[in-house]
Amino acid sequence: QVQLVESGGGLVQAGGSLRLSCAATGRTFRTYVMGWFRQAPGKEREFVAGINRSGDSTSYADSVKGRFTISRDNAKNTVYLQMNNLKPEDTAVYYCAAGIRMVPFDMREYQYWGQGTQVTVSS
Repeated sequence: QVQLVESGGGLVQAGGSLRLSCAATGRTFRTYVMGWFRQAPGKEREFVAGINRSGDSTSYADSVKGRFTISRDNAKNTVYLQMNNLKPEDTAVYYCAAGIRMVPFDMREYQYWGQGTQVTVSS
């Protein structure tokens, strides 16, 4: 089992950057694929980015490609989401998640979720 805690959210102007972190407890972090999802008010939760166990394979939603970068440090039990050129439509609660199978865009493949961190982008 793994517990996930996100941090790094906040208020930023359009065009700015933020880096989200997700710290995991437990010694099995490296056995999980990791993903970032987000949920805006009144909308369904959606996939943002995913990364495999070793960190050498990543995937992104079309809406964030070229602006967001997911990475992980297995020695620190942490996954990151670097967000650049932020837009008002990126405003949402961002969640990290851990799963077993590498089907990054499918929420059903993630067994563990963090509590979320709020990202607000002003225009």
